[in-house]
Amino acid sequence: MSRVDIQNLNKHFATAEVSAVNDVSFGLGDGKILALVGPSGSGKTTTLRLIAGLERPDAGVIRLNGKVVAAEGVFVPPERRGVGMVFQDHALFPHLTVYENIAFGLRGRKNAEIRTTVNEMLGLVGLERMAGRYPHALSGGERQRAALVRALAPRPVLLLMDEPFSSLDADLRREVRQQVRSILKMLQATVIFVTHDQEEALYMGDLLAVFHQGMLEQMGTPEQIFHSPETPFVAEFMGASDFLEGRAVAEQIRTEIGTLPQPAPKGMSDRVQVALRADDVDFVLAAAGNGMIVERLFLGAFNLYRLRLDSGQALHAFKGHTEILPIGSRVEAFVCAGHPLAVFEDGNGVGGR
Repeated sequence: MSRVDIQNLNKHFATAEVSAVNDVSFGLGDGKILALVGPSGSGKTTTLRLIAGLERPDAGVIRLNGKVVAAEGVFVPPERRGVGMVFQDHALFPHLTVYENIAFGLRGRKNAEIRTTVNEMLGLVGLERMAGRYPHALSGGERQRAALVRALAPRPVLLLMDEPFSSLDADLRREVRQQVRSILKMLQATVIFVTHDQEEALYMGDLLAVFHQGMLEQMGTPEQIFHSPETPFVAEFMGASDFLEGRAVAEQIRTEIGTLPQPAPKGMSDRVQVALRADDVDFVLAAAGNGMIVERLFLGAFNLYRLRLDSGQALHAFKGHTEILPIGSRVEAFVCAGHPLAVFEDGNGVGGR
């Protein structure tokens, strides 16, 4: 049985032209982390709020641990769903110490049980010495860990996290999310995690659900989402793909930068678009090549080159951080993927960068 079961969930706001959540269905097993990822306005945060009970769905069914908490004629309020939440701003009570913040959700239990649980939680995140401090006296990372264990202390059926690292700087963000994921896996917590950051979604999630315009475009493991995107949007959003025209001939696809040794998907016409990421493309300087360098972006560990093929098509390619080549140089670009590429029907909403 899934810990979370969502069926045909819908939510429309009167001020919006399109539904915030449009016929979304998915399940989540016990002890798994699901990352909801997508651009702003894609429906991921509304979905989270519907599961939490902070919004009432227009249609659909939400089950938590087998219990219906939202359906036609049924609406269980947030405080009775057994759900914990970690917000963007941590939402710690400023007038309570770290110890008191964690103990807040344990009200009604015996004092000895509260002390034991709070001390276990503090030890879990290394905040034992911070127990008597108030939130304003903590660093960003310490506040994040305090908010996490406050949500986990009551042992919720499900933990919901809404962009929890967005207020942290880049270096601290990487460090804290590593700590948080380790804690969540150690406790075998079931988690739904919202982010607009593709790298963060790939790192945090056992599973990813990619949202676009209120719809769930694809759900799967990070590897499935990245290597086998099912729609052009997923290919472009999860890895910044360019799309190159091709023609399917026999068991190959011919493109202007070479022939790919793979067939087009069954049922597709012979005119296709191939999704290419920067690590799928390479090039060499060649006076009689098929394109030219139009831009170089130095990104530290590597250079990102933007190429313009003779057809006008734009492609991107990585080179090592020491390979600095002149803008305007003629090049011969080619595919170097070493794995099957995602292929879509030509004209099916794809485009290059």
